[in-house]
Amino acid sequence: MNADATNIDVLIEHYFSDENRQITIEKQQVVIRQDGHNDRLYYVIEGELEGYFEDDISGKLTKLFSATKGAFFGVHSFFSGSWTSSSTVMTKSQVTLAWIDKQTEPVSPDTLGPLNAQFMPVMVNELSRRQRRATQESLAKEKALQNLHTAEQMTTLGQLAAGIAHELNNAIGVVSSKAERLEGVMIQLLEEVDPQASQFFDLGLMNGQVASSSEIRTRARELEKSLGLPRTLAKSLARATTKDSELGAWLKQPELALQYWEFGRDLHDLRVAARHSVGIVKSVKQLGRSDTQPDEVIDVNDSINKALSLLQSDLRRVSVRIRPAHVPLLSGSVTELVQIWSNLIKNACDAMQEVESPKIDIQTKVMNGRISVTIANNGPEIDESIRRKIFQPNFTTKKGGLSFGLGLGLAIVKRIVSEYGGSIAVKSNRETTVFRVKLPVGEAYGKA
Repeated sequence: MNADATNIDVLIEHYFSDENRQITIEKQQVVIRQDGHNDRLYYVIEGELEGYFEDDISGKLTKLFSATKGAFFGVHSFFSGSWTSSSTVMTKSQVTLAWIDKQTEPVSPDTLGPLNAQFMPVMVNELSRRQRRATQESLAKEKALQNLHTAEQMTTLGQLAAGIAHELNNAIGVVSSKAERLEGVMIQLLEEVDPQASQFFDLGLMNGQVASSSEIRTRARELEKSLGLPRTLAKSLARATTKDSELGAWLKQPELALQYWEFGRDLHDLRVAARHSVGIVKSVKQLGRSDTQPDEVIDVNDSINKALSLLQSDLRRVSVRIRPAHVPLLSGSVTELVQIWSNLIKNACDAMQEVESPKIDIQTKVMNGRISVTIANNGPEIDESIRRKIFQPNFTTKKGGLSFGLGLGLAIVKRIVSEYGGSIAVKSNRETTVFRVKLPVGEAYGKA
């Protein structure tokens, strides 16, 4: 509304300084009525007004603009010669206005030109203001349509996911119950057949495989060199043991001990995967919802380790480096955080299938009151066009699979991170691709 041409001050001095053409109006008063007669151009000396469009049928008022000190209004009806207002203008506070009307004679027309020419800067400014307003409204409408489209997509995905989850629940229930039964049967058989072997089975069942791929390779080389073990046996022992002091019992009958340990480890992994699957099903069912509540105290580093244990088969040929920092605990769902890291790490593994020496580097730290988790890989660069759409529902670059092939993975990741008040971003070049997740810490989301 504010004209900023250099001769505006001159116009104000010539046309709006006459006290006989000034008026004070109280708050909540209508100055101009939409479609009503108006033959005045107003200038705001003090106060604030608002312009509204009034719907003819419903009578609903939609705010169009605000006019404060130094603004003009009534420009369209005055200079178009229609003398009909296109909007309703109402005082928001007490205002002091000055005006000119159609009877006002131009000042110095011989040198400054007719009234319309003198007020050209005001008219140009009004046109510019209306164009800006139309642009803003167009952008707002486009954003609203995009949000509506996204909401519809998420609702559709939620319905699809709910149907899939219902079917999976039965299968997961069978897997979980059968895993428990196998565990009980194995323990009973070992106590009857070989009580000494139960220690190896129990170790695998309780802890699973805790060492990372890079730790296993390093320890295997040490065992191979120090004990003169075959490479395959050294690697298997490196998976099962972490300390040299534990090796005595294993080396008596290493193949048999490892076999019992692997039975326990596989049952451990089966049990963990079943529990995690239940949580994933629950999370997928909430794909189109935003009403989940945090109910657990979570160590982010621990949730990353859980994700890695679930992806052992994918990480067999991948060198994984973890650089954990001491980070605050979060309030939330362990399953949801594990789902975030599992998706990102699984995607990294898939992207590096053709890479000769695949590597994943995971780092956690605290920055500016947020927990930052970066997951980097040395896979191929992600094109910018793909990066812009990578978190959109239904978008995928993969040809098959369920959670990944349907484009659900990163859509779910984005939803979970957003619900925690966090952010996720991706950067990619020829050397590395990095996903960075930031989660806020504080009273609302966690404990220091």
